[in-house]
Amino acid sequence: MPVAESHAIPHLREAVVFLIAAGLIVPALHRLRVSPVLGYLAIGALIGPYGLDLLRAAWPWLGFVVIADLDGVRRLAELGVVFLLFMIGLELSLDRLLALRRLVFGLGTLQIVLTGAVIAAIAWAFGNAVPAAVVLGACLALSSTAIVMDLLLRQRRLGTPLGRASFSILLAQDLAVVPILLLLDVYGSHGAASIGADLLLALLRAVLAIALIYAAGKWLLRPVLRAVAQTRSPEMFTACVLLAVLGTAVATGAAGLSMALGAFLAGLLLAETEYRHEIQIDIEPFKGLLLGLFFLSVGMGIDYRVILLEPAWLLASVAGLFVIKAVITALLGRAFGLPRHAAIETGLLLGQGGEFGFIVVGLAMEFGLLPQPVGQFMLIVTSLTMVATPLVASLGHRLAAGLEHREAQQHAHQLPDEELEGHVIIAGFGRVGRTVAAVLEAEQIPYLALDHDAATVTHGTQDKLPVYFGDATRFDLLRRARCASAQAIVITLDTASAAEQIIHEIRRIAPEVPIYARARDGAHAVALHRAGAALAVPETIEASLQLASRVLLGAGATEDAARRRIEHQRSIDLNNL
Repeated sequence: MPVAESHAIPHLREAVVFLIAAGLIVPALHRLRVSPVLGYLAIGALIGPYGLDLLRAAWPWLGFVVIADLDGVRRLAELGVVFLLFMIGLELSLDRLLALRRLVFGLGTLQIVLTGAVIAAIAWAFGNAVPAAVVLGACLALSSTAIVMDLLLRQRRLGTPLGRASFSILLAQDLAVVPILLLLDVYGSHGAASIGADLLLALLRAVLAIALIYAAGKWLLRPVLRAVAQTRSPEMFTACVLLAVLGTAVATGAAGLSMALGAFLAGLLLAETEYRHEIQIDIEPFKGLLLGLFFLSVGMGIDYRVILLEPAWLLASVAGLFVIKAVITALLGRAFGLPRHAAIETGLLLGQGGEFGFIVVGLAMEFGLLPQPVGQFMLIVTSLTMVATPLVASLGHRLAAGLEHREAQQHAHQLPDEELEGHVIIAGFGRVGRTVAAVLEAEQIPYLALDHDAATVTHGTQDKLPVYFGDATRFDLLRRARCASAQAIVITLDTASAAEQIIHEIRRIAPEVPIYARARDGAHAVALHRAGAALAVPETIEASLQLASRVLLGAGATEDAARRRIEHQRSIDLNNL
């Protein structure tokens, strides 16, 4: 070995190749509207052992840009999932987690059991032995936490019904890692005779390990972090947080649990401390890079030669896995109260195989439970479903949006049939419209709201609010809302032209009904007033006045003095429009 090579930093070339992908290629693809997940998957397939590495014998210089050590990359890439689960735990609280227990232990458990049973039955029907079929059903019932949660976080949809249901199912799947690993060990080493007792023992060990980790973290983490924070050293603080994350992950791994579950527990514990936001900022870069490495490793594991040899079976298997999991998950979602569009989107979003499948299938082949050809085939199927997830998720989102729009349109025809009188009509049910509605409801003043956004209407109807789908600029819809007999109409739309058009239509139907409108600025307020609004309030003025009021109170002014000053300034501002 040359001297220069003997003193080289281990895996330096692989690290440089990855950083080029993460720092240059993926951002360039993102500017072309390519998902970062798809970017990492595509680059992994290109630079992996089944990509350019196959051409290295003919072109040796390709050795500088390929990564052939797939197993080593995968072991490191598991840290990406660990840090992702830590960040999710950090954004939750124990109270919010307990609030999801029905979805976690009900919906999540049923999804695993039913999906696993169906897949196992299909695997057995195709000639696999019972142990092999059970193992395939168990591992393919699980979905990819890394890909699904990354998509939800990027789209800021974790707090939606879709996000809550998906997260709950994924958390239940992480908890299922323990019995699945034990099941594999029993089948591979001891046979099925003592499976019940062994499973019970493993579950008890898991509960004990979680309780010990939680107790230790509850009593030790906060004092340790406080002591480290007092040193005012960012490096020491970050090192302490990394130790908490990785230490907890290693502890759960040693107890036979998922390392990702341990990191999730660490996140929950640290979420209860005053250092939560500082930790989020410090850990985010580690999570992003390591998660990118995970997606890279998935792309590297796709052997395109197998795809070319058995394209029909692979495509059928990929589509079949998505269909089975999507149908079962969607039906269970409906049974647990999810709206139809959210249940269908959840099913499609969770239709892929998960990163845990690589571990289970690999161990099953080592134990001799799965023949090598079957195992390799299932690894490719799992990889391809993960590659297809961003596209399927996009399709699911469009399908759900269409269904939601249709449901909202149906609800538009359910305007009250009785003769409404003395009610308030709210055109636009965004943040301003909701606030106005809350005030009216508190004073027991009847109202109905109109909005043309299907998601807004769906959320409103789920909260049992009188919100209806429709374009408030339409003459017939205003008549059906009994515009002429309303005591007031409130317009809170963002679009300036739409607000003016509504005022013109209202003045045709009900010239005497007062109209109160939200304006974007002073010029918009003047235009609405000329169109016929009794009052048009620029949101810029109100925000400034609210801020000024708080400043006056903070500076020592009495509430009465502050109120009088703000009212005086409001009249000046409105008169100057």
